Amino acid sequence: MSIPQSGGGPIENRNQLAEYLESGCKPVEDWRIGTEHEKFGYIKDTLKPLPYEGPASIKAMLEGLRDRFGWQPVLEGDNLIGLTQGGANVSLEPGGQLELSGAPLETIHQTCDEVNEHLREVKTLADEMGAGFIGLGAAPIWSHAEMPMMPKGRYRLMTGYMDKVGTHGTQMMYRTCTVQVNLDFASEADMVKKLRVSLALQPLATALFANSPFFDGKPNGHKSWRSRIWRSLDDARTGTLPFAFEDGMGFERYVDYALDVPMYFVYRDGKYIDALGMSFRDFLDGRLPALPGEVPTLSDWADHLTTIFPEARLKKYLEMRGADGGQWRRLCALPALWVGLLYDQSSLDAAWDLVKDWDAETREALRVAASVDGLQAKTHGVDMLTLARQAIDIAEAGLKARGRPGSGGLVPDETHFLNALKDSIETGHAPADELLERYNGPWNGDLTRIYKDFSY
Repeated sequence: MSIPQSGGGPIENRNQLAEYLESGCKPVEDWRIGTEHEKFGYIKDTLKPLPYEGPASIKAMLEGLRDRFGWQPVLEGDNLIGLTQGGANVSLEPGGQLELSGAPLETIHQTCDEVNEHLREVKTLADEMGAGFIGLGAAPIWSHAEMPMMPKGRYRLMTGYMDKVGTHGTQMMYRTCTVQVNLDFASEADMVKKLRVSLALQPLATALFANSPFFDGKPNGHKSWRSRIWRSLDDARTGTLPFAFEDGMGFERYVDYALDVPMYFVYRDGKYIDALGMSFRDFLDGRLPALPGEVPTLSDWADHLTTIFPEARLKKYLEMRGADGGQWRRLCALPALWVGLLYDQSSLDAAWDLVKDWDAETREALRVAASVDGLQAKTHGVDMLTLARQAIDIAEAGLKARGRPGSGGLVPDETHFLNALKDSIETGHAPADELLERYNGPWNGDLTRIYKDFSY
């Protein structure tokens, strides 16, 4: 989850809220790619999650990245809770999941190099302290009671609130991981089209990257339990945003939606002030019970936007949020899929043609089916595997049209980053299918084997 936002004075009129989103519009030549991924850390001897403190711990990892690899510390009080370096940051999810939020970069070659360098640094330090890291959509064995809580104020507030608004919120916070990519838009119209395509096709990403078939030590009946968790978390701030497909969609309409999402907190002087369930609309009028008489800043607005969790999220850029965390090579496949679909106009048009006739019921049914059946999902006349073939063909054409070379010009474009997804299309299997095959085959039901076979 995001670190506190900064910059921006008091909000003097509501128009500034939409203007904040609109300020993300960029010409095509300035579009960038930001890849984020989370991973679980564990102690190799015990296979228990890494605590915050100790010789083998999250804090030791952050200190090692700081001292050995030049990352700059981010503190909350006296606690080291993140790092920054050159436009990228390392942050902590509530249960100690380690997240890299990559810098905005020009090509997938660059963002993949960034991911690779980060994972090499993490592995170097983890090996020395007897720890390991693994990319999965959900923790396969650990119970909620076994998970540590990171020393971040927003997480203390959110933990108690989650059980009041849903049934799976703390599972999301403490026992899931994702990979996502953040992409730019040129104009309001461009944003709307990209958001609609992204929302409609997030179930495809869920299916292709499904990687959480185990929970609480056993199969859970879903290919992506992480996706299942999001469906019962908090209806006020999650979902597929049916309004985004209605006439009149734009920055102002998204503001209306965001203002109706209950608040979590206000960040002041290094502390999180409890604003759980309160209204940002009241805040605009100086009537927030947590800070009576005070009006919000643009930083407060930016913070509030980070507490909204739809399948695709609008800030000053678009976030693709439908995929499970996964294996090393698939971390580069996610940006390849979405850049190929969204960053070439012909491909964006073709992707819209795939989904433009779907209604809200179809989109939601696909979301459910993807979490249960992955690439084998079939619902409302849509065959997920067929859809995947079509979308990957479109993405490949988009990456070829971009023509961004890598390796000093030896690699002509970015299409090879789709190879992991092409393998899934050929076999009809997502990562979850491979995990289940091993569980029912050579692992003989021993889930501890997952750490040896699938850690980074």
